[in-house]
Amino acid sequence: MGFLTALLDRQVLLGILVAIATFATIVTLAMPLLQTDTLARRMKAAASERERIRSRERERLYESGKKGNLRQEPKAFMKDIVDRLNLSKWLGTEAAKMQMTMAGFRGPQADVAFLFFRLVTPITAFLLAAAYVFLLGGGDTWPMLFKIGAVIGAAYLGIKAPEIYLQNAISKRQKSMARSAPDAMDLLLICVESGMSIELAFRRVAQEVGAQSIPLAEELTLTTAELSYLPDRKAAYENLAKRTGVDSLKQIATVLVQAERYGTPLGTALRVVAQEGRDRRMNAAEKKAASLPPKLTVPMILFFLPVLFAVIVTPAAIQVTKTMSGH
Repeated sequence: MGFLTALLDRQVLLGILVAIATFATIVTLAMPLLQTDTLARRMKAAASERERIRSRERERLYESGKKGNLRQEPKAFMKDIVDRLNLSKWLGTEAAKMQMTMAGFRGPQADVAFLFFRLVTPITAFLLAAAYVFLLGGGDTWPMLFKIGAVIGAAYLGIKAPEIYLQNAISKRQKSMARSAPDAMDLLLICVESGMSIELAFRRVAQEVGAQSIPLAEELTLTTAELSYLPDRKAAYENLAKRTGVDSLKQIATVLVQAERYGTPLGTALRVVAQEGRDRRMNAAEKKAASLPPKLTVPMILFFLPVLFAVIVTPAAIQVTKTMSGH
């Protein structure tokens, strides 16, 4: 009671508020002094990490060359199973290949791994669920129909697991590229208006944008390579739109194709597309901000309002208790 009385005293409350305000002022003034160059630190970390990866890969290649390249045996094992069962004929589809390309998995080894896991994952899930339900006694109290349904459901989840993994990988890459696309378009516009060719512009932008989005840098680098050897530049731009699936990059591909075909000024079109990309990014941020109040309603009701009522009611309850104890 003595602690609550001292805490509710006006001078004590005033002192606490003054202390909080002083601390907040000191923190506000000190924060700019404590901030560091985040971009420079990230670039330095990325460069050092890249050098470590290169040295590690060189050592791995050297060791694998001395040992007979034993690290390739699991991949050869998967390829042998895929070839023997002819999985590419009844499990491989063009849609799956396109999804793998959009997820960043390229090359024959990625196709073999995907087909292998599409075969192995449902079988493994089915066997584990059957062993748990029927052999380990995990579902002794379950009806037989429910046990069969659980095993079939586990197999179905095993079938969908590789597809879900691909969808998550595609979503992460697209978010990263969409977030950095407007900045990349600004850099591309600067490079083009400075007199660079589109190949050099793509290469330069890929080098600069890697600090923000590695997937976007990879796609721009691949587009640069395609522009150098494909007979039709239109195919390189269309491949960029197909591989990414991002609206901003699709617009860029359309603008470049139109500029290639009709000779329209590229700088004006790139400026408009970059502005649209920034507007789209701002609209997405405003949409997220507008969705916060409905999401915060339930937490406020469950956690904030009870504490608020306690703070409001407790002094009155203390006064009533004092009055009643005095009588």
